[in-house]
Amino acid sequence: MTSNSATFTLITLSFLLLLKQTTAFAATQTASPEKVTSFKELNHNNGLAKTPPMGWSSWNNFGVEINEKLLIETIDSMVANGMRDAGYIYVNLDDGWQRYKGSRQDHPLEYDPVKFPRGIKYIADYAHSKGMKLGIYSGPGKDTCAGFTGSEGHEAEDAAMFASWGIDHLKYDACCSHAKEPAPVLHEVFLTMSEALIEQEQDIVFHACHCGWANIWEWGGDIGANHWRIGQDISDDFDYPGNREDYYQDVLDMIDRGVELTPYTKPGQWNDFDMLVVGLNGESKELVGAGASNIEYRTHFSMWAMLASPLLTASDLRNVDPYTLETLTNTEVIALNQDALGQQAKKVKDEGDLEIYAKPLSDGSWAVAMLNRGSVTANFALNIQQDLGLKWSSATFRDLWKHQNMSNEGKAYQVEVTSHEAKILRIIKNE
Repeated sequence: MTSNSATFTLITLSFLLLLKQTTAFAATQTASPEKVTSFKELNHNNGLAKTPPMGWSSWNNFGVEINEKLLIETIDSMVANGMRDAGYIYVNLDDGWQRYKGSRQDHPLEYDPVKFPRGIKYIADYAHSKGMKLGIYSGPGKDTCAGFTGSEGHEAEDAAMFASWGIDHLKYDACCSHAKEPAPVLHEVFLTMSEALIEQEQDIVFHACHCGWANIWEWGGDIGANHWRIGQDISDDFDYPGNREDYYQDVLDMIDRGVELTPYTKPGQWNDFDMLVVGLNGESKELVGAGASNIEYRTHFSMWAMLASPLLTASDLRNVDPYTLETLTNTEVIALNQDALGQQAKKVKDEGDLEIYAKPLSDGSWAVAMLNRGSVTANFALNIQQDLGLKWSSATFRDLWKHQNMSNEGKAYQVEVTSHEAKILRIIKNE
């Protein structure tokens, strides 16, 4: 072999070796799971929350001022006043149950022994003995929104601890720690906790809370979340001009934000329009807002039921007034929320301040909300063939707040609806 040939052969072999190494490196990089760019590769499902969760949450009314006495008294009150039997079975501790403020790098995650002298497991056991369930709060950052220790880097450890306490629901709040992160990062931090919860023998409903940012409804179900917030925090208002403090959204804002998200709701996966403000009356320790009228609160509750949002109330149930209790325990309206078909109502008619929402129910009937957003009483007309596309020749129209069949003939219904009221109907086909 001549020296030129030998040199050419050596160069060729070196090039081929380099090409092989480069190809192997590229293949390794392609297989790397560092960043999730497709949210359709996963299909986690914990099999829980086949209907929207119902219960009570501590934050809106009490903030961090929570303790064992409050939780026990709330559980007892929900049993005594009929709320448990109406379906409100979750009692959820929000932020502030933790012992330490500051980074998880500096503190362990423990319950506050002053607030909870017998521990969280004691309260969970007490809730279970009353036919109820206990929820708790954490977040994927080093600390939480109220500045307490978070779960970053300790997801498996914390999930196991929650399970050992008998926890049934976890609100996992990323609003402060990951407020500006892109969707792939959020996808990963929520996925990490979701998988840790699924590994536990204890059934724990997973609430992925991120204020409706990063289009969480598009991928929340794929990572195993049972419900996710579709907007920022609700204010104690029905219709406030703009967003309070450029952040809080009132009842009508929330409805408008979620109206196009109907495809993302199904049994086990729910668009969450935030906690109910029914009965707060402008007296919340944590929320902004001057409060709403009884009619507005009732409309708020009715629309959350129609939209298949979790029904998590936040008022002080130890001192609930009769009107608020009647609103929260209307079993006919609750049945629309808890219907097995799991549909979120769609807006089927929009005439400015006059809107009609409708959804099919599992027994073949339909639920309809006739919402008057305006400031004066208005006359609504509903035609089941034109507005709902139903070919029924006649139907029964039942008013779910009056608990009366208002009409049982024909295919059309007319009614006056006062300002900020929603008439809620169940429409049944006449045989």
